[in-house]
This record gives sequence, C-alpha cells and structure tokens, in this order.
Amino acid sequence: MVWLLLVSCSSPTIRDGAPDRDIDVSLIPDAVPKVEPITSAGNKSPYVVFGRTYHVLPESRGYQQRGGASWYGTKFHGRKTSNGETYDMYAMTGAHKSLPIPSYVQVTNLKNGRKVIVRINDRGPFHSSRIIDLSYVAAKKLGYDQHGTSDVEVVAIDPVKFQHNSVEVPRMAFQRPKTGAPLPGKTFLQAGAFSARASAEEKRVSLSRSTGYPVEVRESRVNGRTLFKVLVGPIADQNALADMRTLLLRTENLSSFVVRD
Repeated sequence: MVWLLLVSCSSPTIRDGAPDRDIDVSLIPDAVPKVEPITSAGNKSPYVVFGRTYHVLPESRGYQQRGGASWYGTKFHGRKTSNGETYDMYAMTGAHKSLPIPSYVQVTNLKNGRKVIVRINDRGPFHSSRIIDLSYVAAKKLGYDQHGTSDVEVVAIDPVKFQHNSVEVPRMAFQRPKTGAPLPGKTFLQAGAFSARASAEEKRVSLSRSTGYPVEVRESRVNGRTLFKVLVGPIADQNALADMRTLLLRTENLSSFVVRD
C-alpha cells in the first residue's frame, strides 16, 4: 500500500490543492476516538521508502512529538490509503510514518493554539522536517491550509480513557427534531465519497436504514477521476441538519459536510 501511495505521489502531471469551493469546517466535527483492532493492513514493519527504513510502533500510547505538519487534498481524494481505505479530504484523518493504523491523535497548531482530533489511516509524510500529514479539512480547522505547513504538537489519544471521560449519551432511536430555521434550496449532508459505485451503493443502503432519510449516490469528476458521493437528504431545517450530523458521527463515525443544489 505504501508503494502504491508513493507511485501516486510521484506523478508530475497532477498538482495537489484545495477543493474549488469553500468549506465551512465549523460544521465538521473532530474524529471520535474508539477502540479499533490493529490489523496487518498498513502496519508492515519495517518498511522502506526512498531508501530509508521506518518502524511502526507497537502501540500509540504515550506518543508525543513536535514538528512540522503538511496537508493533502484533491490530488489524493478518492485514492486508497495505506490500510486500503478511501482517502477523503473532507474527513478528519491523517498520515503518520510510525504510529499504528488506526490511531487517534490530538494535533495542536503551535502558532495559534487551535486543536483537532484526527484518525491516522495512512503513511507519510516522507519528509525529514514533517511529522504528520493531515486531510484538507483538518488543516483548515487548524488554520494553516493557506500556508501549506505549520508547527504542531501531536499527542496520541487512548480511546478507552477518552470514552470513559466522555459524557455518556443514552442510546435511543433517532427521531426527527421539531422544525427549526428552514434551509435554503435543497440541502444534503455528504457522508462519503468512493471510487467504486458498489461501495457507494452499499453505504447508501446502510445509511437509509440507520437514518430513515432518503440517501442517494451522485457521480462526479474530481481531478480527472470518477467519484461516487453519498448524500443524505434533502434536509429541511437547521435542527434536522444538526441532529443528522450527530447521528452520522455517533453511529457511523462519519464526518459529514453540507452540500446544496
């Protein structure tokens, strides 16, 4: 998987960058740490990139480091990460050279104090001065998307302790809220983007059952690649929008964002 990623990174014909529309990242929640198994995918150790050998840590507990952070966007959107997942520049994820996949970390921008939590699902950045590569929206939330890099502190999060310290939310069936402020036009939540239609259709069926809302798959072209986007909606008002985003995060661990027709 690392080799495949490097091949795509080395392409001289496609430049990386931000999406062509502004994203309100205040609507995108941080990743929510949860206990996940460490699988073989993306965790080969040692591995060699550009002639240098890297070792994957046996666990993330206790990890803390300061260094440079970069971000990656449209060039890699829809491509496979090191563990076989599909990279989504609108999700709160990151790439790290040595943390086990998946891991959860808190990243602090040392230049402005902003903090985010991301899920590590990829390898990189293979640059001596950088310790982490973040998704576009994570970098935007930290305030360095216009600069390309920033100085950060990365601290690993123990999912067990995180869940224990979090406020317990009673499990209950999702109910559509009372009507709030109406939303303009047709408003949807994008809950994912896949390179394969079959994967998008599978997610559509799953979300239709769990949300009770209409869910559709739309085909689009991003940087010359075909992507199949999964959209929940249309959603009529602000209350329903807020509850749907919470539902997607808690039940599916999905970070969603608003799309309007």
